[in-house]
Amino acid sequence: MCKLFNTLLQSEKGMNIMSEQSCETVWNNCLKLIQDNVNPQSFRTWFEPIKPIKLENKILTIQVPSQFFYEWLEEHYVSLLKKTLKQILGTGARLEYNIIVENGTSNSNPYIVNLPGSQSSKMDSQEAGLGMAMNANIKNPFVIPGLKKVNIDANLNHNLTFDNYIEGDNNRLARAAGMSVASKPGGTAFNPLMFFGETGMGKTHLVHAIGNMVKQNNKNKIVLYVPIEKFTNQFVEAIRNNSNQDFLNYYQQVDVLIVDDVQFLENKQKTQEIFFTIFNHLHQQGKQLILTSDRAPKDLKGMDERLLSRFKWGLSADIQSPDFETRLAILEHMMYNDGINLHRDVVEYVAHNINTNVRELQGALVSLLAQSSLNKKEVTLDLAKQILKNFVKNNTREISIEFIQKLVCDYFTIPVEQVKSKTRKREIVQARQISMYYAKDLTKSSLKTIGMHFGGRDHSTVIHACQTVNDLMETDKKFRADIEEIGKRIKMNLV
Repeated sequence: MCKLFNTLLQSEKGMNIMSEQSCETVWNNCLKLIQDNVNPQSFRTWFEPIKPIKLENKILTIQVPSQFFYEWLEEHYVSLLKKTLKQILGTGARLEYNIIVENGTSNSNPYIVNLPGSQSSKMDSQEAGLGMAMNANIKNPFVIPGLKKVNIDANLNHNLTFDNYIEGDNNRLARAAGMSVASKPGGTAFNPLMFFGETGMGKTHLVHAIGNMVKQNNKNKIVLYVPIEKFTNQFVEAIRNNSNQDFLNYYQQVDVLIVDDVQFLENKQKTQEIFFTIFNHLHQQGKQLILTSDRAPKDLKGMDERLLSRFKWGLSADIQSPDFETRLAILEHMMYNDGINLHRDVVEYVAHNINTNVRELQGALVSLLAQSSLNKKEVTLDLAKQILKNFVKNNTREISIEFIQKLVCDYFTIPVEQVKSKTRKREIVQARQISMYYAKDLTKSSLKTIGMHFGGRDHSTVIHACQTVNDLMETDKKFRADIEEIGKRIKMNLV
């Protein structure tokens, strides 16, 4: 009898070992079939992370990384899983999920949420256990037992709106795309929407404007603006506090996620991985993603190819340096908002000489007003030049005849070579005479030298040109206005 008991005991132990081994074997066999029916990217994302736990009475228990992971499998791969299990285990096979949830404290072990395959009444009895319905106790996929749903502050600057975002040729596409997304977040082809360009071009202003418009149109939308450095610091803190799931839960609630300066994700592998997970989840749920970068996606280095490919899914809009007219409009708008008034020549001087970005334009204007207030002086052009030495690039070159020729020809939209030629066309002759006039007035060159720069003409031609310009200025208002504008532009380009 003892011998028989020992034999039965050993047999039972052997069956348990075989069951454990068959769990791995069954899942590996399932993976072979699944791999043939999904694309490689989907297989790596949704099936490779799964771990088989146990197999009892044709019920295969698998461990998945998160509640969302379980949701996604049930919603998108239910039929594939059902057919695969039936083929490997036969009729009556079922699937159960095991989710390990971090509780956010370092002193306690994570707890386990066991979720059977759903039993939706809409599915026939053969598909029970692999349906799409959720466990009755988990109605919100983002609220996992033990985790609190948090209120999210949008972190938006309410002063940055479309009303005070000046449109120009440099940003017209970006602004139009932003308006479209703000009107219908997640409902356009611009998802994700990425703005790229050098610093100070107005990218941050534009994304805040989108967020503010979304909140204005739909107060129930959860909008979140976060610089990537803050995102990274939050993730590091989550790792330190063993609260990764809380971190994911926080970001997976968002309807419109705005991430500033994604170029700082470069070479941060772990942060890229968690951002990839959040990006995937939000995009698959039809939520809107808005990104900014100082470079186009193709120029980002040290970035996961999967992430880069997703950056390219929607629209990448380049925001370039504003042209003169746009810079002028920006300054005038700033002055209007602040209730101040400056001489037109001062405003044009600033717009001409500070041509790098909007941020420097604003800084220059603030400096002018501050110095004027402290010194109790009216802001004249000379005072503006003195105050803005730190803003305006120092131009040590003396004015040259070539410079005058180019500026005059640009004004009349004619090639420089034409004023040096022998042509007698009226518009060419006029541009040539004006160039000679300013060359004599603003350079130390002799009449002979000036004539040589205009196709080898002699000094008498230069004298005649200067006299003609003086005469026309007295009798022709339009000509006088052209001369004054050209003179202003020449002086604007000199410090």
